[in-house]
Amino acid sequence: MKVVRDKRTSRWDAHRRTRRAELTDAAIAAIRAHGAGVGMDEVAASAGTSKTVVYRHFTDRTQLYVAVCARVAEVLVGQVRAAMDHADGPRAKTAAGIAAYLRLIEHDPEVYRFVVHRPLVDRVLDADPVADLVSLIGDEAAAVIAAQLRHTGSDTSAAVPWGHGIVGLVRAAADNWLARPAGITREVLAAQLTDLAWSGLSGVVAPRPAIPKEELA
Repeated sequence: MKVVRDKRTSRWDAHRRTRRAELTDAAIAAIRAHGAGVGMDEVAASAGTSKTVVYRHFTDRTQLYVAVCARVAEVLVGQVRAAMDHADGPRAKTAAGIAAYLRLIEHDPEVYRFVVHRPLVDRVLDADPVADLVSLIGDEAAAVIAAQLRHTGSDTSAAVPWGHGIVGLVRAAADNWLARPAGITREVLAAQLTDLAWSGLSGVVAPRPAIPKEELA
């Protein structure tokens, strides 16, 4: 039997989604103000409410952490995708994706630390939001590589491991840079990582050289 929901219940669903989004934004603002070790008191104060109200919309601190991760993933994946889409050529796309990733880290280092170090997590997660985020970006990189391989008439089966391998490389270097910048600017790091990534990719995704006419005769 089909159950028809009361319209008032549906309106409350929309209100709860809106309120959760507002509280997530308040949590991000609190992280920026107080650092990655922010507590629920600071989050509630940022939202102009009480912890009781926060817990009314998020059953525990871990659920709020997951919501922040989802918002960060939405922004980061969107920025990486847009940067790569607007770049012309495989090397330029590689450079644009790396630069976009590093730009967000530099702009929001405490939010990035919060996502990576998980200060609010107090129970075992059903899924790893950080792994999911890295996987999403890896899929974006793999799609770009696959498109270039198809353009050159090459086998695309290696696009996924190559894409995820590049993202793993960039993430590890970015984490180290954030912890120990050693005077390296974002622009310099982006150029270094692009050179390293492209030195491997160029041999497999670059257009094949034309065959000399005499060899075709």
